[in-house]
Amino acid sequence: MNDRETCNHSEVTDFILVGFRVHPELHILLFLLFLLVYAMILLGNVGMMVIIITDPRLSTPMYFFLGNLSFIDLFYSSVIAPKAMINFWSESKSISYAGCVTQLFLFALFIVTEGFLLAVMAYDRFIAICNPLLYTVQMSTRLCVQLVAGSYFCGCISSVLQTSMTFTLSFRASQAIDHFYCDTRPLQRLSCSDLFILRMVSFTLSGLIILPTIIVIIVSYLYIVSTVLKIPSTEGRKKVFSTCSSHLGVVSVLYGAVFFMYLTPDTYPELSKVASLCYTLVTPMLNPLIYSLRNKDVKEALNKLLEKKSTIL
Repeated sequence: MNDRETCNHSEVTDFILVGFRVHPELHILLFLLFLLVYAMILLGNVGMMVIIITDPRLSTPMYFFLGNLSFIDLFYSSVIAPKAMINFWSESKSISYAGCVTQLFLFALFIVTEGFLLAVMAYDRFIAICNPLLYTVQMSTRLCVQLVAGSYFCGCISSVLQTSMTFTLSFRASQAIDHFYCDTRPLQRLSCSDLFILRMVSFTLSGLIILPTIIVIIVSYLYIVSTVLKIPSTEGRKKVFSTCSSHLGVVSVLYGAVFFMYLTPDTYPELSKVASLCYTLVTPMLNPLIYSLRNKDVKEALNKLLEKKSTIL
């Protein structure tokens, strides 16, 4: 078989998403599990955005960032989950070339944006706790909008580079992607091009994204812990730690899964799929729960909204 038959990028019109290598009988169970998790993602994140928008008491920078986090979680899980659920019932499990490009681009855009937004949220907590008297001055509405816009801009630049370089590769005749969505690593396994430049660019992008955001988060929380320990009131320390532990929990789950997925050898595809579930579905599901259950303001706003609806009914 010659190179034209086995490796021709121009002939690729679609891909096959292999998904999870399990018995067909388990596909129904996986479908129901994905459906339940996705329903919780929709309910939790849409609910969080509605609460933040409708309650004037939550018109603060922290909740502005939290609302954007819910928006990002909602959309990047929606890029993955519906197609994965359809494929549990589909015989072909195919995704068009354009669909694969779109899925990779949008997922990369939102996941990188979330990384930068989490760093912004850590900085916001640092200002609020370490410089409370200057908080409203330093965290102005203009700066908050700029920080969120900057997060999206960084996500967009990263996504454009990653997606464009991935889909300029030449692919083999076998177009079966060993994953439940289009991601860079499984697509690289299908390529017969030289991957050195792509891997160097990916490694550089990962460093430029992960290192600054992790540094901002770690430094912010070192200052926060130092300040909190100086608070004489036990109740005051408890309140601050409660707010910050929610954010740290979200950061730990997301970055832990990303580190495992992209900074470990690509030798166990099935394990990589499980790790992918942590940041594609589990994190978007947990974020609203973590922030609502451990946040007094959100719980009060939710109760107020429910009471208003019950009065109307």
